[in-house]
Amino acid sequence: MISINCDMGESYGIYTLGDDAGIMPHITHANVACGFHGSDPDHIQKTVLLAKQHDVRIGAHFSLPDRQGFGRREMKLSREELRNAIIYQIGALQGFVHKEGLRLSHLKPHGALYGMAAKYEHVAHAVADAAKVYKLPIFGMAGTLQERIYRGEGVEFVPEFFADLDYGDDGQLIITREHKAPPLQTVADKVKRALTVGEVVTVGGKTLPVRAQTLCVHSDTPNAVALVQTVANCVNSVVAIEV
Repeated sequence: MISINCDMGESYGIYTLGDDAGIMPHITHANVACGFHGSDPDHIQKTVLLAKQHDVRIGAHFSLPDRQGFGRREMKLSREELRNAIIYQIGALQGFVHKEGLRLSHLKPHGALYGMAAKYEHVAHAVADAAKVYKLPIFGMAGTLQERIYRGEGVEFVPEFFADLDYGDDGQLIITREHKAPPLQTVADKVKRALTVGEVVTVGGKTLPVRAQTLCVHSDTPNAVALVQTVANCVNSVVAIEV
């Protein structure tokens, strides 16, 4: 069964980012921001309650310590520094989850940290180090350093495909500071191709193999609610290949 996950709970203070209430009914997993790129204690609590209301599984969406850049800028930190920052963030969310009698279901790095874990060994190892503390699976990109190191460290790996982000010719995601609204038909065609054929066309026109057990959308994409509905319709209308 293909699931749908969304990065959520990224509002902060009086500032609102994304229509979490509109998106939540259409997803299976919520990747909840833990405070380093977005969110705060009140918004974490609000997002956990919203996920509980819709029976959506909750995962920790941790980041580099870069709130001003929304976690979408690379930073130089050691494996130990990254591990500690990740453990700290997961623990913050876990407190609110336990308060509601729930459990965390998964982990997922955010933004630049996600991309770095697909390229740099010490970053991927830091993510795996934290995952082993909490004994939770990690969502990541198949066929990258993420998968090799996570699996090598004995951490459960869940391959995902990004419905609303472009792929570079090197197979890496193109991570920008702001997400543009992609045409819904383009998203539908892209998702169907990924699920039925196991391919994605890059920005340079290359065709690359992909695998997915879960599909990702972002709550800060301008047409996020319509986008996630489109993705859900695709999942319901296709027979996905085995991964």
